[in-house]
Amino acid sequence: MVEAKGIYHRYDKKGCDVLHNINFVINRGEFVFIVGPSGAGKSTLFKMIIREIVPTKGILRVFGHDLAAMRRGRIPYLRRNIGMVFQDFRLLEEHTTFDNIAFALRVIGATGREIRRRVPYVLELVGLTDKATARVCDLSGGEQQRIGLARAIVNRPAMIIADEPTGNLDPDNSYEIMNILRTINMRGTTVLVATHNREIVDRLKKRVIHLDRGRLTVDEAKGVYSSAL
Repeated sequence: MVEAKGIYHRYDKKGCDVLHNINFVINRGEFVFIVGPSGAGKSTLFKMIIREIVPTKGILRVFGHDLAAMRRGRIPYLRRNIGMVFQDFRLLEEHTTFDNIAFALRVIGATGREIRRRVPYVLELVGLTDKATARVCDLSGGEQQRIGLARAIVNRPAMIIADEPTGNLDPDNSYEIMNILRTINMRGTTVLVATHNREIVDRLKKRVIHLDRGRLTVDEAKGVYSSAL
């Protein structure tokens, strides 16, 4: 699903490497936490996976494709298979829950029939069936994050990338979001989560990749955050 071989990245020729000799393989259906302090390179790695940037050196393959060699016209097709969940939600606040999720289907040319079928399905999955007609700006932070998650999965992507999805949430809402991600993963979707939430990482016992100052220091199946220190 994702294969990194000797990945380096720097943002300018005079700067230090943001990522330094990163090597790993993430297989289809895995649930992986990417952890580490701020500035460790987590967001840079995610930007590479969605082909927003390319490695300065090394090879990164996603779905078997070398991203550095990928033609620009193929990038939208890559991203259709990756659902993104953001810490700051990035929703259309004056629009309804239904319309926010439907938007992700409309941009890929889905029919009205497909939209009417898929949106209620994901609303049920994230527990927001009764909020379909509510405006996003009237909902809580936890509900808004669940909308963002529903929008990320409505196109049935092969992989979900969640960048600090619980960073602005209280513990109860954080666990709800992680349980939804775990359910999605159990249905076959690969899930990558960048987080600082030590308690959730330690509780779920999933694979942990730890980055520290751009280097991969720990890659452990059923790991815990503390083992990465």
